[in-house]
Amino acid sequence: QVQLVESGGGLVQAGGSLRLSCAASIRLFSSVTMGWFRQTPGKEREFVATISRYGSNTYYADSVKGRFTISRDNAKMTVYLQMNSLKPEDTANYYCAATNRGLTTTRVGDYDYWGQGTQVTVSS
Repeated sequence: QVQLVESGGGLVQAGGSLRLSCAASIRLFSSVTMGWFRQTPGKEREFVATISRYGSNTYYADSVKGRFTISRDNAKMTVYLQMNSLKPEDTANYYCAATNRGLTTTRVGDYDYWGQGTQVTVSS
């Protein structure tokens, strides 16, 4: 049983904030590295942020650094993405993902499991 379910997406105006959640059903959740990616129609899925198994290490795409914060609560088996100062170019379907590598990684191919996504739309 491996399941990732994203929530928290919606429509906001530029400059606003959203907090995405990803509820994970993964055996030994604390042993996996988690990540957030986003994708728009006709575009490749792109890296947003990643966090190590215990939350000690994080890494962000340059496009969101300083605005987004990734965090995790292993007791709740949930990873979060706090998005502040949102821009229209942040509009995308956001996906959470998990990898057994135990390392922060930005590559789509390095992740083993994916959620179905949650839509974020930022108006001008």
